[in-house]
Amino acid sequence: MASACRGTSVRRLRGAVLAVALAVTPVGCSAPTAVSSGRATPVPSGSPGASGSSASASVPADPGAAALPAGFRFRQLTRSLGPGAPVRLTVLSVAPDARVRVTGVHGADMTRSDTVRTLANRSDALAAINGTYFDIRTGHHHSGYEGDPIGLYAEHGRVLSEALDGRPALVLGYTGGRLEARVAEVATSGGLRAADGAVRELDGVDRVPGRILGCGGTGGDRLATTGRLQEKPFEGLCTDPDEVVSFAPEWGGDTPPGTEGSTEALLAADGRVLRLRTPAGGPLPEGGSTLYGIGTGAAWLRAHAVPGTRMTVSERITAPAGLPLPGPVETAVGGSARLLRAGAFDPAATALLGRRREPRTVAGVTADGTLLLIAVDGRAAHESVGATPAEAARLARSLGAVDAVNLDGGGSTSVVLRGHLRNRPRDTENGPVRERPVADGLAILPDEPAK
Repeated sequence: MASACRGTSVRRLRGAVLAVALAVTPVGCSAPTAVSSGRATPVPSGSPGASGSSASASVPADPGAAALPAGFRFRQLTRSLGPGAPVRLTVLSVAPDARVRVTGVHGADMTRSDTVRTLANRSDALAAINGTYFDIRTGHHHSGYEGDPIGLYAEHGRVLSEALDGRPALVLGYTGGRLEARVAEVATSGGLRAADGAVRELDGVDRVPGRILGCGGTGGDRLATTGRLQEKPFEGLCTDPDEVVSFAPEWGGDTPPGTEGSTEALLAADGRVLRLRTPAGGPLPEGGSTLYGIGTGAAWLRAHAVPGTRMTVSERITAPAGLPLPGPVETAVGGSARLLRAGAFDPAATALLGRRREPRTVAGVTADGTLLLIAVDGRAAHESVGATPAEAARLARSLGAVDAVNLDGGGSTSVVLRGHLRNRPRDTENGPVRERPVADGLAILPDEPAK
C-alpha cells in the first residue's frame, strides 16, 4: 500500500457502525521468522475499552522489555472480527507526560528507503512504526527515489515533503515537555523572496520537479493522463511544467538530472546564492540546499537568484485554505484518510480506501491526549486477516481513540521494539514474513535527562 494516493471529502456517520463490539480471543503471538528465536516473554496487557479485556501475548525474549519508561506501553492482542476472522494488533501507547519523545525518522537520506528496524537502530529508538505512503519502486509512477514520501512529512519542525492539500495527518509537538498529539487536515504553503523583492510560490520539497504523485499540490497541477487541471488530491500522477522545488540537506544525494532549460540555484546554509547551474541536477552544496526550476520557474531563478544575494525560502504547515494550524508542530506524518473524528467513523475512508481487509498502520489519539500507534496484521488466513477502514476505526476506538488516521499499510506495516520486529508484515496473501524498506517512520526515543 505504499503509494495509494486519493482525494478527500469529509462526512460524518454517528452511531451504529461503531457500536459493534469486538470479541477478544486469547492467543499467543509468536515472533516473525525474521526475528531471532528465544524464550517467549509475557507482554503487559490491559483493558483497551468497552469491548473487553485484551489477551496476553508473547514476543521474543528481550531482557528489559518489561522495564519500559513511564507512560510508554507496548501491547499485543488478538481480536475477532467475526467467524474465522482473527486480527492481531500491536499497539504502542505514549501518554502526554511519558518519559519518551516521539519524532519522525527517515532513511539515511531522502532518496533511499530503509526498514523500520534500520530506522529505529540508526536513531537509537526504543520503538518505531512505519509512517507515510511513499514512492515505492513497484508503483505505476515511480520516479526513481523510493525514499520520497507522498504527502506531508516533517521532522524537527522542518517540512521535508509538502502536503497533498486537505489530506489528514498525525501532527505532534511539545509544550512544556508534554506531548500534544492530534489528527488534523493539513496543507502547506511555500514561498520564495529574492533580494530584489521578487516573490514566487514554492511548488514542492524534495521531489522530482514536474511530477506530483497524488496531485493536490501548489500551482497548476494537471492529470498526466488527460491534462485536466487537478487542484485536489487524486490517485495517480499529476504534472506541472513550471515549478520551483527546494532540495533540503536531508535529501542527501544528487538532485535529479535536469532537462535542457532547467536551472538550479545552489544556496549556502544562510540562504546566500552561491551559483546557478544549467541544466539542473547534481550534488548539494555542503551544508546547503538548492532551488530547482523548470519552465517559468527556471526563468524566475535566472532572473532573480543572483549569486552573492540572499534568497528567503519558506514552507509552513497550515490548515486547509491557508488558515493557521493551532498547536506546536515538530513532527507531521501524512495519511490517506481520516478514520475517526470525535469518535465517529468517517465513511469517506471507505470511498477512498475500499472495503478490502488489509494490513494497516493507524495513528490515533485518545480523549486524554494519549498517542496510539497501531499495527493491524493481515494477509494471513486463520491468523490475522487485516481490517477494512470501518473495522480499523472500530479497533482504534476500542483502544480508546477518538481521532484516528490511516497511514501507509499493506506490506509496509511494521513495528519494532528494542531492535526486534514485533509484528508479521507480508507483501502477499499467506506470503513469507518480510520487512519492507519504507521512506520514514515514527520513532519513540528515550527522554533525554535534564541537564
